[in-house]
Amino acid sequence: LSNMGIEVTSLIAGLGIGGVAVAFALQGVLSDLFASFSLYFDKPFRIGDFIIIGADMGTVEKIGIKTTRIRTLQGEELVVSNTELTTARVQNFKKMQERRIVMQFGITYETPQSRVQEVPGVVTSIFEALEGGRLDRVHFTSFGDSALIFEVVYYVESPDYAVYLDIQQQFNFALMARFTELGVDFAYPTQTIYTKTVS
Repeated sequence: LSNMGIEVTSLIAGLGIGGVAVAFALQGVLSDLFASFSLYFDKPFRIGDFIIIGADMGTVEKIGIKTTRIRTLQGEELVVSNTELTTARVQNFKKMQERRIVMQFGITYETPQSRVQEVPGVVTSIFEALEGGRLDRVHFTSFGDSALIFEVVYYVESPDYAVYLDIQQQFNFALMARFTELGVDFAYPTQTIYTKTVS
């Protein structure tokens, strides 16, 4: 165009300014686009995986060019930008091989010491009969305000949350039954008030 005698300086300047404006306008879109490439090649999660992002959790339904769609436990669809997913900490429960559980329970202070010492053996025997659960440890850990506190750590040999709940329920039922046989009571918050009569 310059050889044909047409002035192109202003045109080039205009295109340059326009290019900068377009670049700024597309910055978010291009960021999400490159983030989608990162998700595609890195594969931190796949469709069908259950993930947690910050305070949100759900099952991945679609990984798009700009956003990823997640079906939450409440049923609504959560749309997250791919850029956010590449910068946030993501927990992927689908890749979990087994689930580690830490739980506590308390028994009353009125429990005889001989019975208190039997509790770890009772818990161990319950887990020996449970399928899919593997006991790691059980200890009398502390003296609570109104209970003797025991801590139980065990593994569920499945990542499925429903399987964990089934095993936890079986353990709870079995522990209640064994404590009833032994005459051991679960503790609950109580207060003892002593009064003194002054004449």
